[in-house]
Amino acid sequence: MANPTPDAPVVKDAITQTHAFGCLLAYCVVYVLPLHLSPATRATPGRSRDDPGAIRARIKAVSLSTAVCSIITLAVLTLSSPILDAEGRSDHASAWHAMGYWPLGLRETARSVFLTALLFAAPLYERLLIDGAWEDWLRLEPLISVWNDMPTWRNLVVWQGPITEECLFRSAAVPLLLLAGNGLSSTVFLSPLVFGVAHVHHFYEFRVTHPGVPLVAAIARSVLQFSYTYLFGIYATFIFLRTGSLLAVILVHSFCNVMGLPRVWGLIEPYWLPEGTNNGTVKAHTGVYYLLLFGGMFSWWQGLYALTSSSVALADL
Repeated sequence: MANPTPDAPVVKDAITQTHAFGCLLAYCVVYVLPLHLSPATRATPGRSRDDPGAIRARIKAVSLSTAVCSIITLAVLTLSSPILDAEGRSDHASAWHAMGYWPLGLRETARSVFLTALLFAAPLYERLLIDGAWEDWLRLEPLISVWNDMPTWRNLVVWQGPITEECLFRSAAVPLLLLAGNGLSSTVFLSPLVFGVAHVHHFYEFRVTHPGVPLVAAIARSVLQFSYTYLFGIYATFIFLRTGSLLAVILVHSFCNVMGLPRVWGLIEPYWLPEGTNNGTVKAHTGVYYLLLFGGMFSWWQGLYALTSSSVALADL
């Protein structure tokens, strides 16, 4: 059985590991399948995935799927006999703790986002200063676009991440693995495989909506997407176990969606210089970028445990 922290919910092995992983796979199917069953949500040639009607239908579908799976996990945790607190008393409220809903973990959330920002120090430098996004933030345009632009709302809030995916693949799935006595290492490294597989259906959608793209290119795109989705799943599961906060992984997920994959080659060209300029200024900013890239990774590694420590952790990881 996983080693809980002194303040974390203590449970008996009420379900088997096979049942727990079976639930995780079933949740994956429940989450993805409705997207391909209804004409309103199904990818079709000639219809952009950014079509407002399709986005609204997909948001409704995955929100319902996530709610159903979350209720199932809550019921399993609540009905597990017994669920005990650290003093051995019956504590059904600990089911909400196990799922990361309570306590909210505001301190843990701030520290987790800061930790992740260290990893993205160089991309933040490029985005805010070199590309001039700081001017947009002064006008609050990024925040306004979240509420007014449907694709942005989908990507940063609901469908492609933060809320529904973390509620399902972390909050609803991880507690079942711990309940079944699954080892912490396999919980961190194996459960995100299902999270990655849940994104493979994008390969099918891409082929439907982009029939002219060569198969090899589509496969390469899907492999890349699976790879970084799996790696992020490991990181998110680690943070979830260490902080016990669903809010923390939701905001970290949203932050990573905003940043995307970092640049790992090429020159950094400030927006205030003419395009194609290659002088000392460009080289200086490029040097700063790569210093921040490696310095940020080092700082992230150094703070990985210190900035994710919490008295309400779900496991002693």
